[in-house]
Amino acid sequence: MGILDFKNINKGFGEGTHRAEVLQDITLSVKEGEFLAILGFSGTGKSTLMNLVAGLEVPDSGTLTFRGAPISGPGPDRGLVFQSYSLMPWLTVRGNIMLAIEAVHGKIPKAEKTAKADHYIAMVGLAHAAHRRPAELSGGMRQRVAVARALAMEPDLLLLDEPLSALDALTRANLADEILEIWEADKKTCILITNDVDEAILLADRIIVLNPNGTLADPVAVNIPRPRNRDAMNHDTGFKKLRAQITQYLMDVGIAAKVTETRHLPDVTPIHQTIPAVVKDAREGMIAERFLDFSQLHKVYPTPKGPLTVVENFDLKVNQGEFISLIGHSGCGKSTVLTMAAGLNAISKGAIKLDGRHVEGADPERAVVFQSPNLFPWLTAKQNVAIGVEKVYPKASQAERQEVVEYYLERVGLGDAMDRDAHSMSNGMKQRVGIARAFALSPKLLLLDEPFGMLDSLTRWELQEVLMEVWSRTKVTAVCVTHDVDEAILLADRVVMMTNGPQATIGRITEVKLPRPRTRKALLAHPDYYNYRQEVLDFLTEYEHGAKPAPKPKNIAAE
Repeated sequence: MGILDFKNINKGFGEGTHRAEVLQDITLSVKEGEFLAILGFSGTGKSTLMNLVAGLEVPDSGTLTFRGAPISGPGPDRGLVFQSYSLMPWLTVRGNIMLAIEAVHGKIPKAEKTAKADHYIAMVGLAHAAHRRPAELSGGMRQRVAVARALAMEPDLLLLDEPLSALDALTRANLADEILEIWEADKKTCILITNDVDEAILLADRIIVLNPNGTLADPVAVNIPRPRNRDAMNHDTGFKKLRAQITQYLMDVGIAAKVTETRHLPDVTPIHQTIPAVVKDAREGMIAERFLDFSQLHKVYPTPKGPLTVVENFDLKVNQGEFISLIGHSGCGKSTVLTMAAGLNAISKGAIKLDGRHVEGADPERAVVFQSPNLFPWLTAKQNVAIGVEKVYPKASQAERQEVVEYYLERVGLGDAMDRDAHSMSNGMKQRVGIARAFALSPKLLLLDEPFGMLDSLTRWELQEVLMEVWSRTKVTAVCVTHDVDEAILLADRVVMMTNGPQATIGRITEVKLPRPRTRKALLAHPDYYNYRQEVLDFLTEYEHGAKPAPKPKNIAAE
């Protein structure tokens, strides 16, 4: 028997035909001092399972015991850290921690309470911010307060329900490392709900996948010696093998082929593939080399203290049909470059040319997919994708335009949801509509601004596969802004790395010579994949703390 035992646990919600069975026949024993990670896609019941342990929900059947006694409600012996911080906005960091200490250790002397608060505040690296209120803290700092508050209750079991998923990649990695250090200090029993495979491997003793049908897969032991170092794991054979094993399983159970070949794209010519009359005699068709040309690009904003140069001397030549990933730390100007290419942000100095012509203002020839898909909520998926198609295919019949719309909706796996209103869709489904809409415009240039940044890791995997499948059919020239190293390598022909801002510029370019078509499973098995990954990680680490070392020689293969 462990510290926590599930035996044949079942849990569902709703009644009659609307009932959904969320957890089915869960049997699991968690050992004292163990760090267990539960991994799964959104909607598989991970948080429901955590709520049962916390005493916030009760099972429909089966038994759930903690230290041999049935769980009948919440208790201080189980400290819970949610995805959202749930801090009291009118209290300081110390005040929020003291609230938890008062609730659990109310009878000890005030000096001991203060000492406890200061101990846990220091443990999460917030001693310098103890007097600040939540509004004065970053997202990462607020989540540190939530972790400290849970620790201050000195629970026997620490429950972490996707505590890092709302944070940017760098903050998430740093806080995961801190949680690991805290756990290694006192080996408190810990259960982590996560959707990030690397996070699970770095932190856990065992990883268990929660299947889409609400059952548990067989546990996987993480036999990588502790202490574990995030950077070293990129070279660790055991890490690579385990990463590939878990990824393979998740892809098999969660990313089954949802796209089927049921219709063909009609033979209609979009307006962007025809040659403007003014240049018709000068050339035939679109140019192949330097199809997209960023030339000494600058972006300068006026400020009360004088001009602020955000992007400086951004110089890049992109060939037709090339896929570029643009990566760098938050605030390095990636999205600024993208919005200038879209014609949504004025160019301060330099130029951007597409197919030999200067970019001036927004145009459907440059389709943009943002982090938030910006759909009209009262329109269906089909109606959202149809916007703009009429102008792009002026010579096509209404039926042919409809075929274009439906073709791309099927390609992104929404064949059964074309007539569903956008407001009733999940974030992942909405982003599929956004991708379909961009491709339906048959643009000369596809611009993607962290298109999967709001989605959990596993949904992001799924949509990356969808994007690659659709892109492989069109080979549209594309630039994707991302902060995800694996995403950058998976998608790109070249990864363009930007230095930190202000005055951000291109620091390094890596040509990715991995075979296409690509899938995540194939990449993890390729002998060169981790070399590319290390090259990008090294660059990002070099600039992690705002340093501005001298840029390294560029790879300018397409220039």
